[in-house]
Amino acid sequence: MAKTNPGRFFEDYTVGEVIRHAVPRTVSGGERALYHALYPARHALYSSDEFARASGLPSAPLDDLAAFHVVFGKTVPDISLNALANLGYAEGRWLLPVYPGDTLRSESEVIGLKQNSNGKSGVVYVRTRGLNQRDECVMEYVRWVMVRKRDLDAPAPETVIPELNKVIPADQLAVPAGLDFSNYDFTLAGEPHRWGDYEVGETIDHVDGVTIEEAEHMMATRLWQNTAKVHFDTTARPDGTRLIYGGHVISMARTLSFNGLANAQMIVGLNGGAHANPCLSGLTVRAWSEVLDKADTAAPGVGAIRLRLVATKGGAPFELKGEDGKYLPDVLLDLDYWALMPK
Repeated sequence: MAKTNPGRFFEDYTVGEVIRHAVPRTVSGGERALYHALYPARHALYSSDEFARASGLPSAPLDDLAAFHVVFGKTVPDISLNALANLGYAEGRWLLPVYPGDTLRSESEVIGLKQNSNGKSGVVYVRTRGLNQRDECVMEYVRWVMVRKRDLDAPAPETVIPELNKVIPADQLAVPAGLDFSNYDFTLAGEPHRWGDYEVGETIDHVDGVTIEEAEHMMATRLWQNTAKVHFDTTARPDGTRLIYGGHVISMARTLSFNGLANAQMIVGLNGGAHANPCLSGLTVRAWSEVLDKADTAAPGVGAIRLRLVATKGGAPFELKGEDGKYLPDVLLDLDYWALMPK
């Protein structure tokens, strides 16, 4: 009897099944230090316990995207080990802050299946929940992945494509208990721009760029325990390259957005996202943002801002798609998210 696990293939999934992922992970301050070493992250709420306490929280939480990576990484051996591409995200919500000492685990429900017309692969839709040691859901999101078939003669499953909200309503965003930006220190945060200074339709060129290094990408995938073959094994892709983990690009772009959006402190909603083109080491990532919407929250001094974050490999800012409606070749990431900002 074989003891090793080759991973799931497209025909191994059934709509409605719930997959409990191994292995739980306790996060610590080391997680934050490594995250800030991989990405020049500077958002004050995640950098300073004192700043977080002044904002009504008990201490600085783990960076929102670091928590996302931990939860995501748990799912890879069961969902995307044999993936050809991670296609998109929807309905993501950060429900509770994650603090050093918390233990995270993940579970996913298969909510959709669609075999591709070539019969060699199919798309798997899952809703993933990250839970802490108290079985509280700290975050949830939907993603869909293109997965290889093991047996090309396996019959196609019934096509089920879930109906997903394109935007999370602002009143469904979870604002952390106690969060209060009434006495927010804009000097320590790094920029004076508050919620009222941004207008819907405004675009921001974040100016800076970071060249993706192979070593940093490999460290990131190991840190998040992301075992997808295309990130580690140069024989897994026809061109012999390692595909950069899409989450690495998300975190890099979010970090670059500090220049112009330093006060967009906490990501609380992920409306949608697409990895438009593959990223390989040696590319220089740049980013720009567009303000899509704004909303009030019930928390004192706290507003919600909806942003489009676009990562590119050098293309002109504010250019996204061509006349054919397809993403331009230089676009790496198109992410639509809600963040919390002082009013």
